[in-house]
Amino acid sequence: MTRRRRWAGRRWAALLAVVLAPLALTGCVQAASLSSDLVACQEGDDGTPANGVVLMAQSVPTAQFVPCLEGMPLGWHFADLDARSGSARFWLDSDRHGVHAIEVRLAESCDTSGASEIPSDRPEMRRLERVTQVSPGFVGRRYYLFDGGCITVVFSVSGEDRSEPLAVATQGLNAVPRDELRELVREESNGRLELDP
Repeated sequence: MTRRRRWAGRRWAALLAVVLAPLALTGCVQAASLSSDLVACQEGDDGTPANGVVLMAQSVPTAQFVPCLEGMPLGWHFADLDARSGSARFWLDSDRHGVHAIEVRLAESCDTSGASEIPSDRPEMRRLERVTQVSPGFVGRRYYLFDGGCITVVFSVSGEDRSEPLAVATQGLNAVPRDELRELVREESNGRLELDP
């Protein structure tokens, strides 16, 4: 068996476990303290999204986009993933700016009260922001609104240099279209499984 085929077999087994987990554990927490590969926008030789991204998509079946990480800036670390029926979130820790400094949430909708709309860096999404504290820490929320869902980036950054770490940390944040994930599940399962059964 070639290395590529062994890798594909392991990936298939992992994908099967992710796709079937919500059926067996509806309403339960799925958490894992693993590397940022769990929520990577592109993983492995073929550049497909990671299994944690598929799990988040299943948690919020209306969401047309699912958050993922393009990469981790120096000093930032993926901390955990929590996906349950109706919502999913993962968070990032920083060596210099604190534990749980950035949290990324996916939900069908979010409360944007007090937030101001600003030009979006993602053409498919509206962007709103609300800063609630600038000293001694930099605290607030960034919202990305789109059909069927909302990604909220909750930030609580400590230290003197507050806005730059937030910008650096969120540069690695991206979103995968649900249609791509749907195709991935079909392809990886040879048509036997669906993202949205």
